[in-house]
This record gives sequence, structure tokens and C-alpha cells, in this order.
Amino acid sequence: MTPTRRLGATDLMIAPLVLGGNVFGWTADRDASFAVLDAFVAAGGTMIDTADVYSAWVPGHRGGESETLIGEWLARSGKRDQVQIATKVGMLPGEGGEKLAPARIAAACEASLKRLGVDTIDLYYAHQDDDATPQEAYLEAFGRLHEQGKFRVLGVSNFRALRLKSAVDLGKHRDGLPRVHVLQPEYNLVSRHKFEGELQDYCVQENIGVLPYYGLASGFLTGKYRSPDDLGKSVRGQRMAELLEGRGRAVLDVMDAVAAETGADLAPIALAWLLAQPGVTAPIASATSVEQLERLMPAMTLQLSEDQLARLSNAGA
Repeated sequence: MTPTRRLGATDLMIAPLVLGGNVFGWTADRDASFAVLDAFVAAGGTMIDTADVYSAWVPGHRGGESETLIGEWLARSGKRDQVQIATKVGMLPGEGGEKLAPARIAAACEASLKRLGVDTIDLYYAHQDDDATPQEAYLEAFGRLHEQGKFRVLGVSNFRALRLKSAVDLGKHRDGLPRVHVLQPEYNLVSRHKFEGELQDYCVQENIGVLPYYGLASGFLTGKYRSPDDLGKSVRGQRMAELLEGRGRAVLDVMDAVAAETGADLAPIALAWLLAQPGVTAPIASATSVEQLERLMPAMTLQLSEDQLARLSNAGA
């Protein structure tokens, strides 16, 4: 049976790997998306992460493509009671304005509920902060939706430590404002500065559940990019070159050694390292095929030794 973890101080119990939905309706078509979703649940996965903006960056797309496919899968599969749905507002402009304008939050939530075909979103995020809107105003907008039963738990993504603290403090001390219980930051073995330090310490102190994205560093931590000759494998080649020139090569060397010791692939090793970090409840990872997913799922049960974790943490330091 798949182990579960409590998400911060909430009543949500989730499997220790979250399925990223950014690829659904983009690099994974309807059939591939449904197959991945079915396989994820069959393997014990519980939480599916998406956003209203997925995948507005694709020519001809408007946003909402991922939510729509997930909604179609929920209706076809009948598995709504087996999964938790997380989605986000704040990067897709539309009715009500932009970012976290209160009217935009209200309109975007209704649109997400409709596309997903659900009555309640389990975890609803502010996808990014909004310096143009008073924090109290957008928290009030989330509070109204929470009181109406439109979502269960409030999270934030891409927030700096100071802004996370102020949002949590408002939720603690102002009646009618919801408490922020979850943070979704960028965090992985080769990109640690955005989370480690003040932000991580605060999440541990306040029991805020952390669900990191880019857990595989856009594929770098799968070992796909090891030399300049590999950089042409992806449009992300320039980013991969920067990682190779930095601490990335040293990290891959240690990952290779840990793989030899454990028999595990590099991807689950990278995700298992995240699972062992203070504050982290579960990393987020995407798959465009069942084969890709099957390479990720061992992360949920892979136990790395203290020595292996330390070597990975210290690689390239």
C-alpha cells in the first residue's frame, strides 16, 4: 500500500508524489493524458496539480486545456473520490482583470470548477504574488470562495519569504481571511537558493506543506544532458548548458554513484532527495507517457541512506 503524508496542518493526506498536469493537452494528447492519469491512480498516486494558465503559451491555446482534459478524465473514469485536485489562479488574465485582482480570482475559480467538472477544488493556489493588489484584498476574495465551499485548502506559489509570512499572519489575525497552508516553490538538487534558508525555515516553523515544482530540473536530473552534444535534445538546451557549467555535472556524478548502490534510476533518486528535505511533503513531476510515469513512481518508496543524502546535498559545494 502506498504511504501517505499529511499536507502541512491540513486534513489532506496525499501520496508522496504529485502528478504535474502542465503537459496535458500540450505534449501529452487526450489519450496519452488519460493513460498517465489512470496509471498514476493505479500506482497509488492521489494529487493532480494543474493551473488555469496551462497551456496558454502554446500557439492556438488560450489556457484551461489541462484542466479541461483532467475534467474529461474525471467524468470518464469516475475516480473523483480517489484523487485530490490542485489548481491555480494568477497568471492567466481574463474576466475580472489580471493576477490576483479580487474579481479575477472569483471569475477564474468558477471557470476552473466548470472545466474540471467538480464542485470543490481540494487545493487552490495563488500562482504568483501580486504587488498591485493589497494582500488583504486578495485574501478576502479567497476567503469568500472558501466560505462558499469552492475550495478546501489555500496555497501560494512563487512567493518570497516576506510575502508568505505576511499572508500567513493576516490569515491568523484577521477574521474571515483564510490561512495559507501550502507553498509551491521551485526546488531541486541543482536549484536550491529559491527555497533553502529563510523560506524553508519558515515553512518548517509554521507547518506549511511544501510541494516543489521542477523537481527534475526540466529533465536535467534524469541524466539526459551530460555533454554539449546533448544540448540539442531540447529547446531548453541553453538552460541545460548553464547547469552543466555549474554544479550540475558534480551532482550527476554523485547521482550515478547512488544509482549504482541502490539500483534506482536517476529521476526517483532526485525526487527521493526532495522527499527527505525538511518541510517537503511531496515533489511534483510530470509524465507524457505511462513509460515515463513508471520511471518516476519508485520515488514514493525509495529510501536513501543518510550518507547518500549528504553526498547528494554536498555535491559540487
